[in-house]
Amino acid sequence: MTERNDESRRFHGDPARLRAPDRVARLEPERVAALSTEGAAVGSVLDVGTGTGLFAEAFAAAGARVTGVDVNAGLLELARAHVPEGRFVEASAEALPFEDGSFDLVFLRHVLHEVDDPSRALREAARTARARVVVVEWPFREEEHGPPLAHRMRPETIGSLAKSAGLADGKRVTLPYVVLHRFKTR
Repeated sequence: MTERNDESRRFHGDPARLRAPDRVARLEPERVAALSTEGAAVGSVLDVGTGTGLFAEAFAAAGARVTGVDVNAGLLELARAHVPEGRFVEASAEALPFEDGSFDLVFLRHVLHEVDDPSRALREAARTARARVVVVEWPFREEEHGPPLAHRMRPETIGSLAKSAGLADGKRVTLPYVVLHRFKTR
């Protein structure tokens, strides 16, 4: 896939907005974390595009060892404040600085529509995951919240990218404001 290199898709707003109560309620971090780990022994999670650590916090509360990565150093400082037991590293989704199979679960929430190369990001997720990769994206529809439709990804596109990355057995769970795609590593 060709690199998109579209900075407009990345978050540049007020970090406090990322943890606004109405937004957190729509994203359902505890429910998403539970669905992400359902049916699997998950001791370690890599939260790619962690932002302020909202989902890292949910995984940590569920008992997982959490590592978060993000390209935004300022957001990582906020993540460290919210999840002091976590480890946070500045890195892109397309170049994860970890060994193969380092994490039970690699979690990408609202990342694929923002990265320059979604295919490479999923290959990196598959490489660093021992058992499972979870992708959470916005539904493919116009909505008041989230990015415009032109920046959203069709579920079929996510499935195709995952298959190309060597991931298998995709399960899709549609929630009111997000769609969760759960894949197994091969």
